[in-house]
Amino acid sequence: MALIYIVEDDPSIREIEMMALKNSNYMVQVFDRASAFYAKTEEILPDLILLDIMLPDEDGYTIVRKLRSDSKTAKIPVIMLTAKTAEIDMVKGLDDGADDYIKKPFSIMELLSRVRALLRRSREEAPDQLTVGNIMLDNERHTVVTGDKSIILTLKEYELLRYLMINEDIVLGREAIMRYVWGSDFEGESRTVDMHIKTLRQKLGESGKQIRTVRGVGYSIGKEIGEEV
Repeated sequence: MALIYIVEDDPSIREIEMMALKNSNYMVQVFDRASAFYAKTEEILPDLILLDIMLPDEDGYTIVRKLRSDSKTAKIPVIMLTAKTAEIDMVKGLDDGADDYIKKPFSIMELLSRVRALLRRSREEAPDQLTVGNIMLDNERHTVVTGDKSIILTLKEYELLRYLMINEDIVLGREAIMRYVWGSDFEGESRTVDMHIKTLRQKLGESGKQIRTVRGVGYSIGKEIGEEV
């Protein structure tokens, strides 16, 4: 279940977008200004962003440039929505890093179609084979190898490891992990994540030490043996 952030200061448009996406089984959070949006991305990253251009504290062009300049948010798909219709405005949004552009007013069907297409494309771009340090994951064959040893993981352990490896060297919060692996909102079940990290480390043996704990935040994986910080 994808998580989508809507950054839109018009309450009526924001409500329309939110209801359309929720009715299509997406998780949605809404923001009426850039500052609130930035604060939330520090806690959990979305799968896609719907971004208005005209906002009270910062324009959408600036926001998308900042997203693309940060390794944590550089690959998040962004659809810009605006009442501006000049071709130069559309080109500027795309040149600044937006993936798609929708003019207001728009149809709900068009919006949902663009969202589905962009989410599908972004997921297809994730490589089938991932290597981080001594850990190799082959998603096509659904195998994990460390050194010359094949590792048998449960489905959740596998998805957890893959999520960490896709986001190498990025600290992932427990909420983000819970949503990606278990497909649900985080409701304080941090022990579920912690226990799966523990068993995953045990099964990976010495390579399990590549998974680093960041106290009060979550976990990350890197090429080197990490320490708790």
